[in-house]
Parts: sequence; C-alpha cells; structure tokens
Amino acid sequence: MTVSYPRLAARTLRFTLGVPRNVTVSPDGTTVRFIRTPDGVTRTGQLWALDVASGEETLLVDPADLLGAGPEELTPEERARRERSREGSAGLVSYDVDPTGRWACFPLSGRLFTLHLGAGAVRELPTPGGVIDPHLDPTGRRVAYATAGALRVVGVDGEDDRALVEPDGDHVTWGQAEFIAAEELDRYRGFWWAPDGRSLVVQRTDESPVDVWHVADPEHPERTPVPQRYPAAGTPNADVTLWIVGLDGSRTEVVWDREAFEYVHQVSWNEHGDPVVQVLGRDQRRSQVLAVDPATGATRVLRDLTSPAWVEPNASPARFAPGGRLVTLEDADDKRRVLVDGEPLGDATWHVRGIVSVHPDAVVVTASDDPTQVQVVRLGLDGSVDPVTSGAAVHGAVIGGGTTVVTRASLESARPTVTVFRDGTDPRELRVVAEDAPFQPQVRLLTVGERELRAAVVLPREHVPGSRRLPVLLLPYGGPGAQMVLSSARMFLEAQWYADQGFAVVVADGRGTPGRSISWEHAILHDFAGPTLQDQVDALQGVAAELPDDLDTSRVGISGWSYGGYLAALAVLARPDVFHAAVAGAPVTDWRLYDTAYTERYLGHPDERPEVYDENSLTHLAPDLERPLMIIHGLADDNVVAAHTLRLSSALLAAGRPHTVLPLSGVTHMTPQETVAENLKLLQLDFLRTHLG
Repeated sequence: MTVSYPRLAARTLRFTLGVPRNVTVSPDGTTVRFIRTPDGVTRTGQLWALDVASGEETLLVDPADLLGAGPEELTPEERARRERSREGSAGLVSYDVDPTGRWACFPLSGRLFTLHLGAGAVRELPTPGGVIDPHLDPTGRRVAYATAGALRVVGVDGEDDRALVEPDGDHVTWGQAEFIAAEELDRYRGFWWAPDGRSLVVQRTDESPVDVWHVADPEHPERTPVPQRYPAAGTPNADVTLWIVGLDGSRTEVVWDREAFEYVHQVSWNEHGDPVVQVLGRDQRRSQVLAVDPATGATRVLRDLTSPAWVEPNASPARFAPGGRLVTLEDADDKRRVLVDGEPLGDATWHVRGIVSVHPDAVVVTASDDPTQVQVVRLGLDGSVDPVTSGAAVHGAVIGGGTTVVTRASLESARPTVTVFRDGTDPRELRVVAEDAPFQPQVRLLTVGERELRAAVVLPREHVPGSRRLPVLLLPYGGPGAQMVLSSARMFLEAQWYADQGFAVVVADGRGTPGRSISWEHAILHDFAGPTLQDQVDALQGVAAELPDDLDTSRVGISGWSYGGYLAALAVLARPDVFHAAVAGAPVTDWRLYDTAYTERYLGHPDERPEVYDENSLTHLAPDLERPLMIIHGLADDNVVAAHTLRLSSALLAAGRPHTVLPLSGVTHMTPQETVAENLKLLQLDFLRTHLG
C-alpha cells in the first residue's frame, strides 16, 4: 500500500530517523560514537561506534536488550525536557562520554546505565527515581544526575549513590534548566562538573514566584487540569541561582548582581581556567561574562556586553581556551563573530553560527558568507581564515583528537552525508539508513526586492514553465530564531508535496530571521507585525516578477506553525488585498500570553510598552477579517497555550467574522502522531484548494 507523504513525513520524523546524530569523537580520534535508529521508521535510538581505521561500525547499546518488550516510561520532567528541545525520538536520545574515553553513561526509560567502552559491558545503576540528564565527571569515576528535584552522584560501579543537594522548598529543584533557559536561551543543562571531578556548578531553581496556569484535557473532563508554572510576559520569572557544590557536602553560592542580571544564559568549566558564567538582564540589552572563584563564589567581570536592541543568547558558551584566553561569540561589525580576549578573529565577511571547537592556534566555527549556506571555517589566531567545507550546502562538524566529522545537506539530495576525516586514513562515511524521500524537491533559490530577500520557489514537478498560472502558497516561519531558505533539499519536501497538489509554493526569510547580519535581526525590535509581514509581501511580489507566467497572485494562500501561524493569521487580517486564505497553526495571538524572555527581548516589557503589545497582537484586528481563516491548535500545548486561539476565535465571533477552528485533543506544540499529522495536512490542503480554486 502506498503511504501518503504526510504520513511518511510523520512516521520518519521528517526523514531524520536513521541519520547519525549526537556524534562524539574519542580523545585519541580513533573512534566516532553516535546515536542512530536501526532504520528510517523506528524511533528507538541505538548507540553505535565507528572504528576510524577500519571503517567498521559496531552496535554498542540496543535499548531492546535492556528494556525487553516493555514500553519506555518517562517521568513528567523528562517529557517536559523533550518538549522543550523538540525531541521526538525514543530509546537513546542522549549519552555522555568522559574525557578519559573509558566510560559512557545514558538515561533510558528513566533508568541510569553505564557502558565500559573497553569491555563493552553495560550496567544499570540503582537510583531512587527517574533519571534526568546524567553526566560523567571528567575523571570517569562518578555520574551526576537529577531526580525528584535533587542532584545526586553515584560511582560508575553503582556504589555510593547519594544526594549532594535536595529540594529545600516545595517548588525548588536542583540541577535542571528552568523553562525559560530551555525554551528560549538554548540551555538544557543545570549542572557542570569541575575538571578535577571534586565539585560541580549546580543550578538551584525556585519556581514559587512564577504564576500557575492550568492545561486541561477537554476530551477527558474527569481528569484534573495539569498545573504549570508559566512565566508570561511581564510576570515574575523563576528565581535561579548557581552554587559550587562539593562532593564533601560543601555548598557555596555564586555571587553576581542578580537584580541587574536575572537570567543565567550559559555556563562552562574546563581545565583552562575557572568556571565561566554568562548572565543576562531582564530586558537582555546587557550581558556579562563572569569568571567564578570556586572557593568563594565571588565573580569578576570578563566581558560586559551591551546592545540598543538585545544581546543575542546563542548556544555557544563563553569559555577559557588553552593558555587561559577567553573565547566568546559576540556581535561586532554588524556580524556575529568570535572574539578572543575581546579581539575579533578573521574578518566580518563571515556571520558565525556557532563554535565547533577551540584549539591552541585556532577556533573552528560554522559560519555563513551566504545566508542560504553554512560552512565549517577555521579562524586562526594569526588572522587566517580557512574554510574547511565549500559548496552550496549546510554543513556541521564535530572535532576531536585530530578527527573531523562533517555533516552535509544540500539541494542535490534529501539524504544528508556524514563523513569522517582523519590524516592517514581514507574518508569514512557513517551509514545513513533514513527512508528515501518519495520525490526530489525541485527548488529554485532567488534573491528578490530592494532588501535582497532570500526566497525559494517550488513548482509542481510536472509543471511546464509558462504553461499556466498557479495559485500561490506561502509557507513561512518568518520570525527570529529559525531560518527556512537554506541549501538543503529536506527543508523543501513539504513545499514540494504542496506544489505537486497544484500550487506554486514560495518560502521566504525576512527581517528578524538569523544568518545574515545583526541589523537584519534587530529590524524587528518592538515591531513583529510590520517588517515580517511586509517582507512576505515583498518576497511574493519579487518571485512573481521573476515568474510572471507561473504565479497567479490573485489566488494567494499562506500557512505556518507557531510564529509562522501568527504570521499567517496576521496576513489575512492585515493584508486581505494580498492574501486570500490562511491556515494558522498554534499561533501566538496575544503576546501578553507568551513567555518573558522571548517576548520581552523583542517587544519590551508589557507594562512599559503596552501599545507595542496591542499593535503586534491579533485580537484587535478581528473585525477586519474578510478572508477564509483556519486556526489549528493542540489543546495540550504548554508553550503556545490554546488560550491564544480561543481568544482570537472569541474576538472573531464577537465581530461576526466566520472562521474555522480545529482543536487537537492531547496534542502539544509538536504533532508527531502519524494519523494526526496526515489528516491535518489533508484538511489544510482541502481548505486551501476550496478557497483558492
């Protein structure tokens, strides 16, 4: 039986199952370890190893051998953690290897396991509760893990399990990242080992100041609504502190100006110096990089960063490098650049995406000189700039012990490659066992308009250019933090499926999206609605000017999810002259209902700028709706809660404006279920076909 594309995309997690992930390299560079599912439709991750010299792959851990036929059981905390990181896989989704290369540890179904890498022996360690985020100490003797609000340690042999710190309040947890850090600051960890394995930096989180919301299940009124601490814009955040916790039971608070800097952004601690902590102010216009004295908890300022808009919270923590040099990722010269002791490396041609590795003579990064491409680049301390990769593609890398593992996705194939390079050996390919996509997207990348917007256009595969003008469908995200127009075929599989149903599909990245320049990102300060919507209009017009005989701009639909859902609803509410139908999935409709760090970063504090929140929300536009609008929302969504859709729907009803609402019982911000995902796409397709002819 032929499986539809929407069902296949859901079944394969958008064709990512079977692709090697979580790649690490042994300290001597001879072994590459990674997680990979056994095929392209099974969600259970397994731990594998590649011998670089021989090219032979070995299965190290199969969850089926450890769990048997029993189902995986996750704690509510682990489910929330995976929701924050948008993790849809099962089985092994993470692991940790100590720097000695002797031991690995991993959580599985709430249980803790260690793997002796030399002997290949797996052992379950006894724990008193569901395990969250275990990490080995750098000496390979102990594992620290969070459970039931406490941070505990246990020997790799299973001996001496004990709590280092336990909850000292009803809403206190130790060793876990809070909601805001995981959802908006690219930080998922809550503790970090000292290089000597004798102490840790540990986060203490007190959620008692945070307002309590409730997520109900209307399909099951007999169930009690789930309480959730949600820091909505303008309301209190969790109280987050850091502590130096010793294995001997000592506890020292890390001291900084918490009134001025309430967010803990990133933390690092390595053998080259003291712990490094980056903190952010509530308005995120100022950030400090601090060195911590582990003995006293006192801090000294290493970098003081300011911005008239915001200091971008990125996933690459500041860190000490060999020789005690400080490596940071900062905004300079209208680009994101690597700085060493405050001096930029390389030149402003490259917009740095992230730090791959730090070496005595260089820093290796991922960076773009074309926003549709990502390269691996070596920035020498001598000022040299040496691209490691090339070509129209999206690259990533992991480096260790003289071995480099490069991932590459391009427009040539929806299947990525993962290649291992080491001097003295031939390149090795990690096997990709993902399902083949049922078609190859035919993507044309364009640069259009006075702002040189990057856009992609996808036409039906059987379409003869100039033979007929097609209804147009825009599929944007359009907001900060996510980029859609990249040189990767997998990014356009859904666009090609829609195109094959009879649409000319346009995808465009406007102002606010990453990868281009700082001024480009900051153009949306205090104004989501204006620039992001105008750039979709301009991209549509620019593509139509390039292909006037293929696009029918009298029939234009728009569909998106999350910020893209907000943008889709905004489009038909504010620009019915351009957009003729919209499907808005999980849209933010009232920015006062979204979280503190994200919303206040871009729109300011609602008490200080109420007019900004009014102008950028959607409910006040309800009386203007004159085009067909379908709104879709998961009722179990704890990120963009269903109240967003319900409030907009109520405003539309009060204004007498017809619209369609599709509630999804039991569905969160992700929609991984096969049948739900398939039927959603088919319902959206039918809606768009009906209203665009």
